[in-house]
Amino acid sequence: MASGGGIQIPSRLPLLLAHEGVLLPGSTIRFSVDSPRNMQLVSQRLLKGTSLKSTIIGVIPNTRDPEQDTEDLPTLHTIGTAGIAVQVVGSNWPKPHYTLLITGLCRFRVSGLLKERPFVLAEVTPFIRIKRSRHKLSAKEIYDTRLCVSLQLLGMLDMSVPAVAKFRRLLDSLPREMLPDVVASMIRTSNKEKLQVLDAVSLEERFRRTLPMLTRQIEGLKLLKKSRKMTPGSEKRVLSMRNSKGGPFPGRQFSLDRDEDSDDDGDDTASLEKKVHGANMPEAALKVSLKELKRLKKMPQSMPEYALTRNYLDLMVELPWSRSTKDCLDIRAARVLLDNDHYAMEKLKRRVLEYLAVRQLKTSLKGPILCFVGPPGVGKTSVGRSIAKTLGREFHRIALGGVCDQSDIRGHRRTYVGSMPGRIINGLKTVGVNNPVFLLDEVDKLGKSLQGDPAAALLEVLDPEQNHSFTDHYLNVAFDLSQVLFIATANTTATIPPALLDRMEVLQVPGYTQEEKVEIAHRHLIPNQLEQHGLTPQQLHIPQESTQDIICRYTREAGVRSLERKIGAICRAVAVKVAEGHRLDVLMFPDKAAPPEMPIVIDQMALKDILGPPLFELEVSERLTLPGVALGLAWTPLGGEIMFVEASRMEGEGQLTLTGQLGDVMKESAHLAISWLRANAKTYQLTNMVGAPDPLEGTDIHLHFPAGAVTKDGPSAGVTIVTCLASLFSGRLVRSDIAMTGEITLRGLVLPVGGIKDKVLAAHRAGVKRVILPKRNEKDLDELPANVRAQLDFVTAGNLDEVLNASFDGGFPGAQARPHVSSKL
Repeated sequence: MASGGGIQIPSRLPLLLAHEGVLLPGSTIRFSVDSPRNMQLVSQRLLKGTSLKSTIIGVIPNTRDPEQDTEDLPTLHTIGTAGIAVQVVGSNWPKPHYTLLITGLCRFRVSGLLKERPFVLAEVTPFIRIKRSRHKLSAKEIYDTRLCVSLQLLGMLDMSVPAVAKFRRLLDSLPREMLPDVVASMIRTSNKEKLQVLDAVSLEERFRRTLPMLTRQIEGLKLLKKSRKMTPGSEKRVLSMRNSKGGPFPGRQFSLDRDEDSDDDGDDTASLEKKVHGANMPEAALKVSLKELKRLKKMPQSMPEYALTRNYLDLMVELPWSRSTKDCLDIRAARVLLDNDHYAMEKLKRRVLEYLAVRQLKTSLKGPILCFVGPPGVGKTSVGRSIAKTLGREFHRIALGGVCDQSDIRGHRRTYVGSMPGRIINGLKTVGVNNPVFLLDEVDKLGKSLQGDPAAALLEVLDPEQNHSFTDHYLNVAFDLSQVLFIATANTTATIPPALLDRMEVLQVPGYTQEEKVEIAHRHLIPNQLEQHGLTPQQLHIPQESTQDIICRYTREAGVRSLERKIGAICRAVAVKVAEGHRLDVLMFPDKAAPPEMPIVIDQMALKDILGPPLFELEVSERLTLPGVALGLAWTPLGGEIMFVEASRMEGEGQLTLTGQLGDVMKESAHLAISWLRANAKTYQLTNMVGAPDPLEGTDIHLHFPAGAVTKDGPSAGVTIVTCLASLFSGRLVRSDIAMTGEITLRGLVLPVGGIKDKVLAAHRAGVKRVILPKRNEKDLDELPANVRAQLDFVTAGNLDEVLNASFDGGFPGAQARPHVSSKL
């Protein structure tokens, strides 16, 4: 064994094949270890060793690419450095590896290999005594020259900088033979030059190789001073303490050059500081940003927290603290733009124009929180985009369907790995202004999980009295959201928490009438589909009669999505024929005289050929041909629907059977109807199958709601069930052109229900001519289009007598009150 600086160097050393960096005696470097041989050396030698001897290893430079590491041992460099491992750190991310902190002790020469597996073990000869070669200049002269150049370099720097003063003391205390290695490790130079210093065994040769490095450094600093006028304190960036590579102290290295990267770092920090001051932040945000910037300047770039802090400051700078767009307050132009983009929707358009008018009178108006509630396909999302276009504001859509983590709204705290701001702050960063139009889509489909309730996190966002100081967990600084115009969309308010619903102004968006759908189709849908399929109006023409057939017989919806898909199917079929060079009408009607080739006109026969047989037929008159059948109206999140109620009776013990997948509310309505009819059986002359006064005596009743796969519930089927059972017990037919809705009480009163407009539109689509409504719902008829009110007769009933008289031709026996019938309500 040989002695190196007071530490015994074994004659047999395990060798670490260093892919990056050159370890010189007197310096300390961190090595990342992930190759199989090096991993085995760490796990079997360094981690299992208990003595100082076991921490001494040899470091051999390996110039081969580590990604090309194979089973074969590469050709080893003959000169290496014996070092002591002062720190071993393991990690599994991004892949298993160790990080070693190794301090160099002395050089050695590889005499021979003892084994290659599992790690390399070699016989080595340490260079403890330095052999001096005879040269024209003595070693002392070279040393003095080297020391003079080093002092000249220090003279160009500011001695008040702690790193410069420490390097000056180091030059005074270092042994002469260690000076070349230590200074070469401090200067930023290539691994090739450091390898030449490592191979220089004689002291004079080492001095000779390091002297040009220092001279080059001095020339670089002279040019830097001349070009940049170096100011006091800038030496901190020139002579820096770096943790990534070593120096004479563990984990540190003095860097005496200022390369292009360090220039960029300094300029980048100064540029970031300028951006922070120019972002017009509030005082609290500016104070936090300056504090983080101060920490960033003191933080080495190798620390993981450096990137986190830098990302935080970048976000603070990019947020629109004071940037906003000017609203377009021309109400006439806004009205024209809204009418061009959307047909009907008068209530929504009126609300937008009201907002513009108030904004024109009071510029500091807080942004309202609007919630559009309606069935799918009626244009809720596109209305939000049109509102942004009308106001001249930026538009940003946030899809909330399926979101079940409150961090999506409020963001993550910066203590977590991979933390990021919430969707609100990220959306503001995207649009770049503080007064955009935010569309919170599908707010009724928020989830809830162990990560919190996002609906509760939205309470602060959607509260005009609180959102002026919204605090995101990532920012941890209040941001003013009061100028943001929030628009939420939902299919139903039933699944929105009451506290959240209370903070929004709900605007109902009902379905379209048939006339409105025809206008929408010819104004928007058909031109859009023609453009998407590469057709022109000179090639394809769809008359209004064909459009109405598509609406009535091939789609039955509140919106227009299915209608658009059907029009798209027609365009595709026509595109095939146009591409083939054939005329659609000749192929369909070969016996007729061929009309002009263009445009191709879609008539009823063409619809059947392209879209197939009609999917929906008017079945109301066909279903109401027997006693015990009535037609009701129901509301669903997809719009209004007609609902048949069927009843039959057979001999039994007075039991009531309910089928059709009913909810508890509808089951209670059925029991109420049975009880009311039994209590008034004599008045209305209702008997059972054998003529007894009690309708249920010796009789079983089966009440069925068709479409059993669809869940049905809600307080609106009471009058329909009563009418159906009254028809069954009396043997009379319900009128085939009438539909009804309303809930009942045990005393026979008719209670008001919701969704009147959707229900009436469903009846209108089904071809119904008369609708029975609760009297207290008469006010809801004002929302109906004028053409629908003109085509329907409305019966407002306050009790079941009025309902029964209106449901049967000639009235109902025993019913006293006569209903009020009007088509001008």
